[in-house]
Amino acid sequence: MIKETQINLNQIGYRPKDEKRAVIRDAGGDTEFDVRRCDTKESVFKGTITNGSGLGSSGDSVSYADLSALTRPGRYMVTTSSGKESYEFEIGDGVYDGALADSLRMLYLQRCGTDLPEEYAGEFAHGKCHDEIATIYGETGQMEVSGGWHDAGDYGRYTVPGAKAVADLLLAYELYPGSFDDNLGIPESNNGIKDVLDEARFELEWLHKMQLPSGCVSHKVTGLDFDGFIMPDKCTSKLYVMPASKTATADFAGVMYMAGRVYRDIDPAFSDKCIAAADRALAAYTDHRKDEGFTNPPDVLTGEYRDDCSEDEFLWAVCEGYRTTGDRRFESLLDTVDMSLIRYEGFGWDDMSGYAYYAYLAAKDPMKTKHDLKGRFYGMCDKAARTALTGEAYGSSLDDDYAWGSNMYIANNAMALLLASSLEYNKDYELAAKRQLDYILGTNPCSYCFLTGYGTNSPQNPHHRPSVAQKKAMKGMLVGGADSYLEDEWAQKALKNVPKAKCYIDVSDSYSCNEITIYWNSPLVFVLAAFR
Repeated sequence: MIKETQINLNQIGYRPKDEKRAVIRDAGGDTEFDVRRCDTKESVFKGTITNGSGLGSSGDSVSYADLSALTRPGRYMVTTSSGKESYEFEIGDGVYDGALADSLRMLYLQRCGTDLPEEYAGEFAHGKCHDEIATIYGETGQMEVSGGWHDAGDYGRYTVPGAKAVADLLLAYELYPGSFDDNLGIPESNNGIKDVLDEARFELEWLHKMQLPSGCVSHKVTGLDFDGFIMPDKCTSKLYVMPASKTATADFAGVMYMAGRVYRDIDPAFSDKCIAAADRALAAYTDHRKDEGFTNPPDVLTGEYRDDCSEDEFLWAVCEGYRTTGDRRFESLLDTVDMSLIRYEGFGWDDMSGYAYYAYLAAKDPMKTKHDLKGRFYGMCDKAARTALTGEAYGSSLDDDYAWGSNMYIANNAMALLLASSLEYNKDYELAAKRQLDYILGTNPCSYCFLTGYGTNSPQNPHHRPSVAQKKAMKGMLVGGADSYLEDEWAQKALKNVPKAKCYIDVSDSYSCNEITIYWNSPLVFVLAAFR
């Protein structure tokens, strides 16, 4: 049993020059803190505890210990005179190397339709899965759609979140290529191409298979219901290719335009293929722009990824298309976007506007438009930074809205702030982004490092079929985190009347708190690459 701590900090650690801030819950009469080496118990740094407040949605009264001046590499813990102790943490260069590698390798371990040999996958090795020819739902025709990544704790493959996950990897590569190498330990390692691009391409090749002759793109391929908690090669459910959707078609266009740009100097033929496929998808989207959004057929119970607004996905496709090709035809398309329909703004699978804003601003010669995309982007970032720096006791950027997958929103906001600062450097944005990483890795009111296999206190029971089947949490997965809407039976029983930011439980059946997804890991890959 891990001893509970009242001093929360980044359980992996910090680079020497990082801000290093511990959050002390109920400091009481403690006025000073002491940092000790874990091996010798030697005191190496002392400081005064700063009074905090009950800010935000944790319900905690907190104070702070600023140990930023401690830069000497080593392994440490923070203590107070009343006997409070933090979990251990490390200071050093390369402190996030392992977390970055494993959070990216998680995507390899989610691969579908191929053998995962023990050499690469260890105890999560398995044979080929879900490689049978799939039936087109409602028809007698069939499609070969093997490949791609299992989306989450289940074994479905979904176009919309898959496109978001690939986009995050491609952005990480574009901004931080030096953070990636070619020896991750996947079958493509040491082929002369950085493994982040090999992994992204595995999903891109599957996405190509999901494009129909019309140019539209199928929403997903799954069984009619979720498989049991078994290894993927043990699944026997019949596979169905579901109908196309507007959001899948526009997302496909956006990520294919990105791929056309990123792979241009690596594989020109693949780049051309991606751009041509994106052009077909965008043309198909415009023909179906007034269609209804995707909903599950009555007998289909797998993830719906319902999104009734596709204007943000269309906006993203247009902006990526222009950024990659420079073709002015995208300028006229941009002004047809009805911005009033975009309900949310950000970097989630259902709010792709943030990707569009960044692509628009990052273009060498931005399009002329009646829309204030820059104002929208920086307004979104200003709000996130303000909340993180002054509004929430633990540095969260979420205000009081902890929805399903709250850790994704934390990571997405960090990514947004870093993207904005890459365009126009902003020290506050970068500090706020780092606090989001610190939150995920331990500086949160739940006292968890939410990345499996890292920190003193990390989730042991994720809602993830291979982990449940093997009775061990796969390393390198970001769990969903606090969900104040209590959207499963376990959460409803255990977390009633708990403060919003503390609505988390480490139980595999609590899918609303403890599931994992490829598109929660992908923004974390981006953020870890930024701070590597």
